Amino acid sequence: MITTLNKLKACQFGIITAVAENKLAIFQRLMEMGLIEGAGIEVLGFAPLGDPMRIKINNSMLALRKHEASFITVELLEDI
Repeated sequence: MITTLNKLKACQFGIITAVAENKLAIFQRLMEMGLIEGAGIEVLGFAPLGDPMRIKINNSMLALRKHEASFITVELLEDI
């Protein structure tokens, strides 16, 4: 199933299929953090009010706002 990262729930795993390039500043920052096509990503959880989300990518843990996560397209693989 193809969706955006901001729609995933805690403990879901996916593969990044695309990062939107229409917002150049955000695109550059996401790429520098390792959010590139083909990378595996796991949603670890959310802040108490739901934003930001905590993710794991390539043995690194990141906090990412849902707005920024909406620019990342992922293929949902399975629930862990």
